[in-house]
Amino acid sequence: MQSIPDLSLLASLDALLATGSVSAAASRMGVSAPAMSRTLARLRVALGDPLLVRAGRGLVPTPRALELRERVHGVVAGARDVLGAATPRARATLERTFTLRASEAFVGPIAARLTETLRREAPQVTLRFAPEGDEDVAALREGSIDLDLGVQGELGPEVRVQTLLRDHMVGIVRRAHPLARGRITPARFAAHPHVSASRRGRAFGPIDDELRELGLSRSVALVVPSFHGAFFVAVASDMIATVPARLAVWLEGLAPVRVFALPVRTPVINVAQAWHPRFDADPTHRWLRECVRTTFASLVHPRAQRVANQSARKK
Repeated sequence: MQSIPDLSLLASLDALLATGSVSAAASRMGVSAPAMSRTLARLRVALGDPLLVRAGRGLVPTPRALELRERVHGVVAGARDVLGAATPRARATLERTFTLRASEAFVGPIAARLTETLRREAPQVTLRFAPEGDEDVAALREGSIDLDLGVQGELGPEVRVQTLLRDHMVGIVRRAHPLARGRITPARFAAHPHVSASRRGRAFGPIDDELRELGLSRSVALVVPSFHGAFFVAVASDMIATVPARLAVWLEGLAPVRVFALPVRTPVINVAQAWHPRFDADPTHRWLRECVRTTFASLVHPRAQRVANQSARKK
């Protein structure tokens, strides 16, 4: 059986041929000069050539060494690109499409920012957002989805989950709305028609449970499938929309609206990213997850945090 060559010798050979010095090669490889001398001896035996020979006080390469220098350097550089696939050098030429399944509440605030972050280091990367649907683990397991972003349901013990931020629901009304002036009490809040955002078509939820405890009820006049839709309905009518605080502050710059803390308590929204453990050790996927984490961290706008905290304190 043919013996397997010690490929670690290639990196040492590359350092020796690049520097022409045992001590300089040892420094580059992080080993002692005697250890590098022993490696050079092994290389001489393996290649049947002295490689570097004494000339005065220094070493000069043999013709065989000169012949090998560029080839060895190319092999070592290629190996480093393979083993360090997430390095800036490798990302500069990375051609890959990342698919993220995300709540539309976060696509608007993060999509452009995340794309810009990724393409600064990997200009040939494409980001694709897939809509929420049946959030099962199959798409993560099969690799058709790289990351699942949003409020995570039961994905099973095998899936990795990392919390990105905690949020609360807040209210939005147009600037000319009666609620845009004065203190917003539960009674005033319940007295106006509401638009509900629900992919499943639900008109009522935790807000109604809280109002019921106060002896109040609200009228849900319209149900739309998205928070963005609810926002634009509120802009064009006297209906009240409720959306996550980070989305509300981002949307606030698009139209003349007032964002306010709800006068009732609602559950905290835990936003997380989820991925299959098959990607745990993948350097490029780790880089993607870190970019997502830092992008979501940038959504912690002081105003959004303040309004969210006010909603969290309501009783």
